[in-house]
Amino acid sequence: MTGDVLSLNQATIKKADLREAVRVCAEVGFGGIGLWRDRVAEVGTAEAARIVRAAGLTATSLCRGGFFTSTDADERAAALADNRAAIDETAALGAGTLVLVAGGLPSGGRDLPAARRAVREALDALAPYAQARGVRLAIEPLHPMFCADRAVVSTLRQALDLAEPFPPEVVGVCVDTYHVWWDPDLDAQIARANGRIACLQLADWSLPLCADPLLSRGHLGTGYIQLAEIAAAAYGPGGYRGATEVEIFRQDVWDAPARDTARRVYESLTEICVRARAPVTIR
Repeated sequence: MTGDVLSLNQATIKKADLREAVRVCAEVGFGGIGLWRDRVAEVGTAEAARIVRAAGLTATSLCRGGFFTSTDADERAAALADNRAAIDETAALGAGTLVLVAGGLPSGGRDLPAARRAVREALDALAPYAQARGVRLAIEPLHPMFCADRAVVSTLRQALDLAEPFPPEVVGVCVDTYHVWWDPDLDAQIARANGRIACLQLADWSLPLCADPLLSRGHLGTGYIQLAEIAAAAYGPGGYRGATEVEIFRQDVWDAPARDTARRVYESLTEICVRARAPVTIR
């Protein structure tokens, strides 16, 4: 289980390998680390789990599964097989939560309703497998600008609609502030999500955006998102109890020394969680 800890998602210090990322997180004071499958694969799942435990950290999530929207039968079967492997890795790491990015429209495709149905069908296939292994699937809505190529699930409402047929402990949602902050329905959907939030990730929306919107996340407090208010809503009475991760994709952040980035993130995240009265462990 993840526990109510501060966590640094591994993508924020992308150039650090797993050992360095774990060491930096522990030295700075984080209680958890959000892991990525490619970095875990470099050392192997069992060794990655050992490294994280030996540092006194918790694996708070694994990124990522998903990409369910191909119209090719062989590609759909391969995606399901890969997601089952990701579920097994999540269980072996003790992370508890596998973050899912739905996938965008198939190449040349325009049938958005069909793509969203494909996501639902994949959840139907994967949920029993995840439940049997004690893994929670977390559907992450992405900002609408990624609808064509990365995620046909764009709002928290859509993610919750997909999760609703399943037990909350099996299928939940990932709330990533960078992707959902703009949504006028956000407060109502966070309130609706009681028991369904499986992962909370923070990053800011800073201007100017980078040429690649994927790499446009900013350090906490540098942009336009009411981060403490969103965290407070998520952690409200009867709400989310789990790790608070920071996940930043930005080239200048990746180019900075990993420890400097981790220290800056820890300090800004601590401030936000204090303001939000978030029930997290601050070392």
